[in-house]
Amino acid sequence: MWYAPAHNSYFSNGSNGDSRPLWAAILISSHRVPWRERSDSHDVCNTSFGTIIFRMSLEDVINAAMTVCLKNFEYDLPERLIAQQPAAKRESSRLMRLFRDSGRVSHHRFEDIPSLLREGDLLVLNDTRVIPARFFCRRASGGRVEGLFLKVAEPGRWEVLLKNAGRCKPGEWLTFDSADQQLELLENCGQGRWIVSPQPAGEPAEILDKFGITPLPPYIRRGGQNEKAAGEDHNRYQTVYADRPGAVAAPTAGLHFTEAIFDALAGAGISTTRVTLHVGLGTFLPVKHDDLAAHPMHSEWYDMPAAAAEAILAAKAQGRRVVAVGTTAMRVCESVARVCGGQVAPASGWTELFLYPPAEFSVIDAMLTNFHLPASTLLMLVAAFCQPGGTDGIQTILDAYAEAIRHEYRFFSYGDAMLIETTGTG
Repeated sequence: MWYAPAHNSYFSNGSNGDSRPLWAAILISSHRVPWRERSDSHDVCNTSFGTIIFRMSLEDVINAAMTVCLKNFEYDLPERLIAQQPAAKRESSRLMRLFRDSGRVSHHRFEDIPSLLREGDLLVLNDTRVIPARFFCRRASGGRVEGLFLKVAEPGRWEVLLKNAGRCKPGEWLTFDSADQQLELLENCGQGRWIVSPQPAGEPAEILDKFGITPLPPYIRRGGQNEKAAGEDHNRYQTVYADRPGAVAAPTAGLHFTEAIFDALAGAGISTTRVTLHVGLGTFLPVKHDDLAAHPMHSEWYDMPAAAAEAILAAKAQGRRVVAVGTTAMRVCESVARVCGGQVAPASGWTELFLYPPAEFSVIDAMLTNFHLPASTLLMLVAAFCQPGGTDGIQTILDAYAEAIRHEYRFFSYGDAMLIETTGTG
């Protein structure tokens, strides 16, 4: 458990009207509680899990705990607006521009993005590559089991999510389509998660490239998917700049970019840099706790290379905006800031950062994102970004989503995009 000083508030001592700074110690049980950042070192709490910085008035903390709950992030979406296929061309998807300070929106195409951004902007891209993490095996009894690779638990052991495995027991073997490749079930971790050992041993990328398929989200329905459809998803559920294999879901805000868009951005004086976050199980898990602080965020591996850190620091020093392409790039930057005293530096590791109102943001000035599921951690993040340090951003984002529904925008992974920024800076 960590104690952290709260933000300056003032009180009268009742005798002479004197006002003094009041620093309250707030006990927080995990870093999933939202906090505000400070860069001065005496407000930094160093722990074995990283550096936690907390600067929020006691009144704000109490109000946030009382008013922000799961139902605040629900909205009704017609099923017809859940995109089942990508746009015919990546750049032809629609783009809503949302000014977070006023709530004003305007409507564009993604191909307009070079003219909507500002000269000098720095785009932060997540270069993770989606691996063919979904696979099918059979038990010795002939029963079919569906699996999703999550991560390497330790050398020679995988953590996977198994479906239709309720009767499976440790010590059992599952066989891929080829009898030459099997998985030994080692440990049932609960909630469908298992530790397994591939036999014969091999790198996940090599085995899954042979037996796996693209792990589309459950709301994209393919039914009896044919080879052509599978090939299209293999290409389109991947950014054109994907490089480092490890994700089980795409950083979908990046799906709209093309090489021609990047050329146009460069011509407009807009630069890019790359970080990595391997999107994991948390993307598929719904929030079930009305108390958001009780929601378990599964850890995801990230990397902030030296080149990216230097580019971000240079942009900040020169007063240029840092624009996150997606919630995953956002979480890399804000995770690093929280372990580096509010600054950006080369870093890598595992993050469980959960940003929801009234979270603050240290690094990112604007963001590109898709339209997210009701009551999801991604919707909570963009709501927090719409009003850092407060809760009014919830209504701002819900109003923008209502406008998107009226205008028949397409939602979720294969859907349309949104640019969130502040009036006067774009």
